[in-house]
Order: sequence, then structure tokens, then C-alpha cells
Amino acid sequence: MELLKGVRDRVYPVGRLDYNSEGLLLFTNDGEFTNRITSARSHIEKTYVAKVTRTLSEEQEEQFRKGLPVNGRKTAPAGLKLIKPGESPWYEIKLIEGRQNQIHLMFKHLGFLVEKLRRVRIGFLELDIRPGEFRHLSPKEVERFRKVLHMEDANGHERS
Repeated sequence: MELLKGVRDRVYPVGRLDYNSEGLLLFTNDGEFTNRITSARSHIEKTYVAKVTRTLSEEQEEQFRKGLPVNGRKTAPAGLKLIKPGESPWYEIKLIEGRQNQIHLMFKHLGFLVEKLRRVRIGFLELDIRPGEFRHLSPKEVERFRKVLHMEDANGHERS
């Protein structure tokens, strides 16, 4: 919140990033928007990149994609793609849900540690600013989110 000095509206984060993560975070004063974008029912994909301690086997990758038990509940299917091989490879992960520490716990279940984690996209919106900076969404971006989330437009019409 200290990064938002100068923002006059009372805003709160849409979702969260855990202490060991960084990246794209939305803030809003619209509770309905928050509920819809964070709900797995909306199927809004959140994309992350993670640096892990070693490369997953094909079998582990398939387990990750199908969902893993985290705190007694299986996760929703997830996208997983190796984007930078190496001793500490980088993976792209796509989730429609966002449980607390979910990516860390999914890798931990397979015996891996996440060294770095960054959220780089929420739905269509890509991270396009440096750490510690913020910007307002453009009217086009707001309208696009409203359409994707099936929210009413300014005239009170339900989007489909």
C-alpha cells in the first residue's frame, strides 16, 4: 500500500502475492470486480514465471498439469511450460485459482523449491511496468475486463 501514495480513492488488492513473490497486482475500489476476477468460476487465467531448483520429469509435469493435493484439496488443472532450461530452470505456470502459496506448495509436493516467483499476467493484462511502480488501467482495459467478467456496462446492460 505504501507504493500507492497519492491515490486518493480507498483501494484494496485484487487477490494477493505472498511474501516471496512479486509482479502484477491489481487494486480497485469495486468489490464485485474483485470477487469476479479472483473466483475460479470466472476462469480468469493468472500467469506466473517461476525459477525452481531442478527440472521436473515428464511424469511430474503431467501431475502438475492435472492438479495436485494442496492442504487436503486437489488444485484445478494448471498450465505448465518449461521456458528456460538449466540447472535452475524457469517455468511458466497458468492458474485459474489462486490459493495462498499455491505454486510454492505444488512444487513442494513434487519435492522442488521455488527460488523466484513473478506474476506476469492476469487475463489479457500483462505486467508492463517496473517493480515499485503503478499505473491506472486505461478505459479500454477496464471495459475489456468488464466484458470478460460479464459485468454490467455503464448503461446497466449485462455483458455476455
